[in-house]
Parts: sequence; structure tokens; C-alpha cells
Amino acid sequence: MAEHMDPEEFRRAGHAAVDWIADYWATLGQRPVTSHDPPGALAAALPTGPTAHGEPVEALLADLDTLVAPHLTHWQHPSFFGYFPANISGPSVLGDLISSGLGVQGMLWATSPACTELETVVLDWLAGLLDLPQRFRSTGSGGGVIQDSASSATLVATLAALHRASGGRWRDTGIDRRYRAYTSSQGHSSIEKAARIAGLGLDGVRVVDVDPETLAMRPDALREAIRADLAAGDVPAIVVATIGTTSTTAIDPLPEIGAICAELGVWLHVDAAYAGAAAVCPELRWSHVGLEYADSYCFDPHKWLLTGFDCDAFWVADRSELIEALTVLPEYLHNAATETGAVIDYRDWQVPLGRRFRALKLWFVLRWYGVEGLRAHIRSGVALADRFAARVQADDRFALAAPHPFSLVCFRLTAGDEASAELLSRVNATGRVFLTHTRVAGRYTLRLAVGSPLTTQAHVDEAWELLSTIAGAVLEEPGAGG
Repeated sequence: MAEHMDPEEFRRAGHAAVDWIADYWATLGQRPVTSHDPPGALAAALPTGPTAHGEPVEALLADLDTLVAPHLTHWQHPSFFGYFPANISGPSVLGDLISSGLGVQGMLWATSPACTELETVVLDWLAGLLDLPQRFRSTGSGGGVIQDSASSATLVATLAALHRASGGRWRDTGIDRRYRAYTSSQGHSSIEKAARIAGLGLDGVRVVDVDPETLAMRPDALREAIRADLAAGDVPAIVVATIGTTSTTAIDPLPEIGAICAELGVWLHVDAAYAGAAAVCPELRWSHVGLEYADSYCFDPHKWLLTGFDCDAFWVADRSELIEALTVLPEYLHNAATETGAVIDYRDWQVPLGRRFRALKLWFVLRWYGVEGLRAHIRSGVALADRFAARVQADDRFALAAPHPFSLVCFRLTAGDEASAELLSRVNATGRVFLTHTRVAGRYTLRLAVGSPLTTQAHVDEAWELLSTIAGAVLEEPGAGG
């Protein structure tokens, strides 16, 4: 029987594992961005079960090379431009490694005081870095917490909003009236999922029209929807506004939306999952004007701020409402520190009971890069996106499909949907780059999202040259204008 890995064996194996990761990063640019093997290829290459006796770490690392890496979509690749970035960095990996090595359970302050206190301070640091409203700081009535994703943040905000909208009855009696959630037609799918999990059902989500040019929520349409529901005897519970929508990075007008929510007493949650990171740069904080109206706000450092998944930063203006909505305290969790009321127990700020020491990786990133290093990263992405957009705009075969305030560029071929879809398929099939698509005003649209710290001007230029060359071949074919 294999023995437990002692500290010295771990030290040796750990060096080998770190070397493997470093070699992987160093060779990413030479790898195809995506695997083109058929479904089931990896599963067919694996044995039918584990070995009876232990295997050495060298065998595991060798199988990473031969089995795992060739079947990955390489999200850290410098030419990965799909979806939104989900980027990692050396300091984040090290922080995660130490978190795993400590193996603490941070559900209560008492179960690991440093796990809680570091998270509280780091979220206050981050609030300062983004210049968030003072009401979100732990030194006042609010505070921050790390969720696994913006989806969880939206769910937690929805539950707190229901608690408020019901006057506290929701906690005991559940959904006893028709409550409503509101978001734009560009809002993230997690808003619908949160409403379903919370018991509102799909019918409880009001989809609000957007401006056809900016694709941002129309405040007049929001007011009209809320008034109609009030007239019908329904209870407006939560509005989810977005800074940087998934399709195009549209920015909902928070000052107008916030004023409506304040007037009518509706919880305002602001989802800035991708674009929130931009606010580390003073010149991009215009996107957050009106945030002082928000009851809760979140963004994902695991998207554009160099911190590995999973790490969503979520703040509330009044932590007492969140805690009242979610707290459950069985006898086995009673402890002296909690009973003093002087500590934060983050189990009351999320859906699960248990929690990892996620703050370590964020702390490592903030300290390693510093404020100016993080700003440089964001500015680089914006500049590279601007450079790509200028190439698109200068080529009459292409058209920009939406504004590009951050590091996402949405574009299409003017020849139509079929040509645009064919272009994306052929470009991705080369393995040299990876882009994704959406629809803007019903038209097939390609998305190029810049975010990797490995991405340089050369990678963006190569992506454009590839798109331009393949577009020429697509457009020469009969029926390309269909």
C-alpha cells in the first residue's frame, strides 16, 4: 500500500509539478489553442479504473503531457480570444497552492480567524482600488465577500432582495406572493437561473427593452414594467443592471435606473462580472457612475484581474439584511466569538456552509502586481482591442457591431450571417486562434476578447491577418453574400 506523502516527498513532487506548469506556460504559444479530436477521445485512452497500488508522481505528470494537455482548450493561450478572459497568473497559482496546503475551513471566524479577517481586509482594499462607494466598506454598514462566481452573487442578492421585499416573511413562509425580478434583454443567463432557484420561476423575470444603438437597458421601459406589476398587485423585488454585458459589454445607465429603484424601493444589484476590473483605472470609472444607488455589486477578479477561477468579489451596502436572510445556526456551530457579535461569519453571506481560503490568491495578486501593475494590465487589453477595432473599421468587408469600451470587439462581415459564421468556423479550425460569437440585433457577430497577460500586439495582429485572409477566401466563394 502506498504510504502518505510526507513533507519531503511532497517537496520533491511539488517542485516537479511547478516545473510542469512553468513549462506548460512557456510552450503555450506553440500549441493549438483548441483540440480537434472527437468527443470521447480522452475517455477512450484512460484505463477502466484506478491501479491497485500507488503510482509515482512522474507517471501522473507524464500522463498530463500525453493525455490531458492535448485535449484541452487552452484558456491561458495568448491567442485565446473567446468568451471573456478567465486568466491566471503566477502569484494567483501560488496563493491557491498555499490555500490548498493550509486546508482550512473558513465557514466561521472561529474556525480560522485569519481566513475571515484577511478576506474582509482584501475586499476593502479592492473596494478602494475600484473607488466603490463608501457604503460597501466593512468599516460602515456594508462589506465584501468572495463568492465562487457572479452567478452565486446574483442568487444571493436575489435572496436578500426577497427578504427585504417581503418584510422578512420570506425567510419563514417562503414565496407567498408574486415577486418580480427585472433585467435587460442583454442580462446574463444567471439572472434567470437565480430567479428559478429562488422560486420566482421564469415568469417572474421581466425582460426590459434596450436602446437599439447602445444595447443598454431603457430606464423608461423599466419604470413602465415596474408600474404595471405594481398595478397588478405584484411585488417588484430586484433589478439587475449590468456594467459590461456578456454579448457586447453594453453598460446600463445606473444613475437613471438607480433613481427609479430608490423611488420605488426595489433592490438594485449591479453585475459587473467582466468589466468591473476596468474600474482600477481612473479613466474607465465613468462606466460605474451611479453605483452609489446599488444595494449590491459584484465583479470577477477571475476574469480580467489575473486571479484564478473561482473568485467573485461581492459587496452589499447593508450586511445585516444579507445575514438576516441567510443565517442558520445549528447547535454545533455555536461558539463564543459568534455570540459576541464582534466577528464576521461568512457562512451567513453565501449559499454553502463551507468555504475555501480564496482570499489568499487575491491577496497575492494585489501585492505582487500592485495598483500600477494591475492598471497596466487593464490598459494593455483596452489598447490592443482598440488596435484590432481600428483594423476592422478600416476594412469595408467588415463592420463593427457594437461599441467597444473595454477589451471586447464585436464585428461581422457585411456580406451577412452565413459568411460571418463560415469565417469563424474556418478561423477556429486553424487552431491558431479561438474566437466565439453572439447575435447583435439578430445578426451573427464575432467576438474577440483580449485579456491574457501573455497576449501581445503580435498576437492581435496575427488574429487580424488570419481573419482578413480567410475572409477573402470566404467572400470569393459563390453565394457568399447570402
